[in-house]
Amino acid sequence: MIYLANALVALVAALHLYFLVLEMFLWTKPAGLKAFALTPEKAADSAVLAANQGLYNGFLAAGLVWGLVQGMAIPASPSRSRRSSSCASSSRVSMAPVASAGRSCSCRPFRPRSR
Repeated sequence: MIYLANALVALVAALHLYFLVLEMFLWTKPAGLKAFALTPEKAADSAVLAANQGLYNGFLAAGLVWGLVQGMAIPASPSRSRRSSSCASSSRVSMAPVASAGRSCSCRPFRPRSR
């Protein structure tokens, strides 16, 4: 399922890149005029607005690509999820993960402060 989700995110990112090119670089060209059913005069008047919208689409694409790259760079480790779930299930006290020297994560009981 994660592969399908990543593929759909990549597709949306590619569409945003296409819109970036269309709105920033092809707005007054025949491809842009045809895609948006514009007259050359209307396209010239709105070229700055279209470039702004294209830049926005570029940032959306960059964010989506960044999310894909970051998601693939740090795969979920089954040992981490087992460790945290085994800590929490080993006692009836809620466990809170804490950072400790030399280890990435350890668990200690969570005790609310008394009033």
